[in-house]
Amino acid sequence: MEQSELQRAIEAILFAAGERIEVNRLAMALEVDPKDIIAAADKLADELSFERRGIRILKLENGYQMVSSGEMADFVTKALETRKPPKLSSSQLETLTIVAYYQPATKAMIEQIRGVDSSYSVSALLNKKLIEEAGRLNVPGRPIQYKTTPDFLRTFGISSLEELPLIEKVNFGEPIETMEQAEIQEPAAEEV
Repeated sequence: MEQSELQRAIEAILFAAGERIEVNRLAMALEVDPKDIIAAADKLADELSFERRGIRILKLENGYQMVSSGEMADFVTKALETRKPPKLSSSQLETLTIVAYYQPATKAMIEQIRGVDSSYSVSALLNKKLIEEAGRLNVPGRPIQYKTTPDFLRTFGISSLEELPLIEKVNFGEPIETMEQAEIQEPAAEEV
């Protein structure tokens, strides 16, 4: 394979990959000797740097990765700046936690667990698009049920609800006061 064609192929692979690719993997894919990959990738990296292009090829351990130029960091950040995660009050965070673990959850369920009116927190979380309506419960009054949204997952950096840490959930079969009393056990007094 000709040097310029090899460089174009490496450039295309590194661009598409978006992560470090091992030299041996490139050599296998392009059916050339690893020494030829190293020579072509190093030459390509030098050319991009010399021409002060917006991208660079970095050698990382035994592989290469395409990255944006450090000189362009401000522009890249400005263009790709993700919206800052919404700030949550402690009451909103409590409400969101209940919805995440008990979904679909009604406002009455949230209020039973929290012990206070949660209308404002539910409304704020709806506005921030962290929760959404998930239908209505088929009981008298048909209360709205809530569930988390994909924005919730993105905001907290998880890909699914299974990644949430395990907690001991409230059992709605018995009153909360009974459970609280069962959990709060006085330690035995130590004898001196």
